[in-house]
Amino acid sequence: MINFPNCNILSTDQFACADIAQLFTAAAVVKPYAKREQQTNVLQGAILSNLFFEPSTRTRLSFSSAFKLLGGAVNETTEISTTSSVKGESLCDFAKVVAEYCDIAVIRHPDAGSAAKYAECSNVPVINAGDGANEHPTQALLDIYTMEQELAKYDKTIDGVTLACIGDLKYGRTVHSLLKLLALFEDVTIHLISPMSLQLPKQFTEKLSERGHRLEYFNRLEPGIENVDVLYVTRIQEERLSEVDQNNLQLASFQINRTIYEQVCTPETVILHPLPRNSRSDTPELHTDLNDHPNLAIFRQVANGLTVRMALFALIMDVVEQISHTTY
Repeated sequence: MINFPNCNILSTDQFACADIAQLFTAAAVVKPYAKREQQTNVLQGAILSNLFFEPSTRTRLSFSSAFKLLGGAVNETTEISTTSSVKGESLCDFAKVVAEYCDIAVIRHPDAGSAAKYAECSNVPVINAGDGANEHPTQALLDIYTMEQELAKYDKTIDGVTLACIGDLKYGRTVHSLLKLLALFEDVTIHLISPMSLQLPKQFTEKLSERGHRLEYFNRLEPGIENVDVLYVTRIQEERLSEVDQNNLQLASFQINRTIYEQVCTPETVILHPLPRNSRSDTPELHTDLNDHPNLAIFRQVANGLTVRMALFALIMDVVEQISHTTY
């Protein structure tokens, strides 16, 4: 189990079911503050360094807003070109310097394993906001939180769920982290639907197989999404692909639109997407004709991300019990 106060959050490997339950209990405490129904200054005087060396909208703003809604202050770095890394400063030196300016740090970096390397040299807690194609643990936590809430509307739980993961399963770090967390639950069935060149790496299936969960592979969309409880649609990580790879993906074969959804899925199938979805393509992975569908939960995911990250900050900074006493 995780001892949350002052701990690093670097991988979903750290979590047990009891840790997820503790986080979701804290989420219930902070939810009124995330929804702006109440205000707190429980983290007044504390500073977050929000360090993003890859493009981000939701994750960066979510972490920043979460800390501010708890009463803290935030300093931000949004491009590697604005740091002393361009002068040859090592990631370790950078971590030691930044720790002098803050009480906790969040880092997104293009290199797999970079968050762990950063944390080794940091004197303050570190949260991994995405390290290359490796992991994105807080996204997985908010995805599980959202899945739990959406399934509850149909009297279902994550235990026994059938989930279809669709798209870029090779480079999609959100899928990697999500599947590690799902391995903690019972009787899970995973449909892995992707182009052959973007199949899930074997190391992310091992825990699922060890726990006796069922994995099924599909290179066609329709048979993979039939009678599932949840669709988890992902964006093709174009920034990690060669031009040749991109031209050979046949993306139209993996697009979820209203016609396919209504023809193949059940009326209770929940639609999730970690965002952003690609709107520049003629064949977006998740079509906007589903925008008004009640089972499209992608924007509820966004709201839940704020709540879950506030809960994580409150646990790491050890202030959950103080929140109600600092309401104003």
